[in-house]
Amino acid sequence: MELNRALEQHIAVFGESGSGKTVMLSSFYGATQEPQYLQKSLFHVLPGDIGQGNRLHRNYLGMRNSARLPEPTRFASTSYSFSVKLKEGSGNNGLNARPFDALRLVWHDYPGEWFEEDVSGPEEAQRRIDTFRALLGSDVALLLVDAQRLLDNSGEEERYLKSLLGNFRNGLLTLKEDLLEDGKPLVEFPRIWIIALSKSDLLPDMKVFKFRDLLIEKASDDIDELRKVIAGLVEGSDALSVGEDFVLLSSAKFGTDKIEVTERVGLELILPLAAILPFERHARWAEAMHIPGKLAENLLRGAGSLAAGLLGRARMSGPLGLLLNLIGPDVVQEAANMAGDRLRDINAQAMAKRDYLTATLTGFKMDLVKGEKEQTLLRSRR
Repeated sequence: MELNRALEQHIAVFGESGSGKTVMLSSFYGATQEPQYLQKSLFHVLPGDIGQGNRLHRNYLGMRNSARLPEPTRFASTSYSFSVKLKEGSGNNGLNARPFDALRLVWHDYPGEWFEEDVSGPEEAQRRIDTFRALLGSDVALLLVDAQRLLDNSGEEERYLKSLLGNFRNGLLTLKEDLLEDGKPLVEFPRIWIIALSKSDLLPDMKVFKFRDLLIEKASDDIDELRKVIAGLVEGSDALSVGEDFVLLSSAKFGTDKIEVTERVGLELILPLAAILPFERHARWAEAMHIPGKLAENLLRGAGSLAAGLLGRARMSGPLGLLLNLIGPDVVQEAANMAGDRLRDINAQAMAKRDYLTATLTGFKMDLVKGEKEQTLLRSRR
């Protein structure tokens, strides 16, 4: 987390070519520009690059209005930045009082071809390394499993899953020597690797527990081998979660001549997964003493401000404010563990006060709980 009046979170998305990354991102952004979303939401989602935003919105409108899929991208290593800008709330929670003003999500799209094919030469090899280094600051990585490929291998799903996970594992091994300076493990690296079922609309009876069970039955050894490779890249491998979290994602319901973009699955969890899940998980690891000192400092950077935002505690200026801004580990744990009636009460109080920062952040926590109740999301309890 980086704090400069905006809390910045990065998410890295890995999927083979054709797994639906571009469609997913277009559907995620396009939905936030619909009038209904703008009316009910407490915030605006603004693109960091207007040109990128227009292209994603055009993709979305093409699906909605003409059943036209976005053009496939090959070897396109693009990062997309979105700012979650709060709507104006009450005077008591103005810009100077908030712990931060906006949440910034940076989405790193890693080309699937680089896990499936050899690079064409030294220039592309260097571009692959540079692209991976750019996403090392991500807290969360989504590893996409393509529902279409599962259907194509029905009854023999392990053939596809072993190939998919083996390609990712070997791709990381290929990069290892270039990523580690003097062989030293990395402090900054995605620590939470969520396995996501993309195009989940193709498997309407597949709830998240069934998805998890399929992966464990057909590819548990391959998930374990992938975890070992990732653990070999990072410092403090106990603070690592690979294949312990699962989510179902669908960009729309696709018919022969119509794409129902309003029938999405899991995309409303993207912001909560990027903003709240790492905070909760890192706090839990710190409490369980899984994180060495320097690593804990790195992972919990900005955690105090997020905790203050969740609990509705304002930032104050001046020397007294400096003291009150020192949010200790107990407060971080309190905010991370907040649930049930307490969570709902703070959310309701924030809405009543028009404290849209606290209302949004507590709303994100509630969205994660809702995702689990609907069996779209399954979070690790470790």
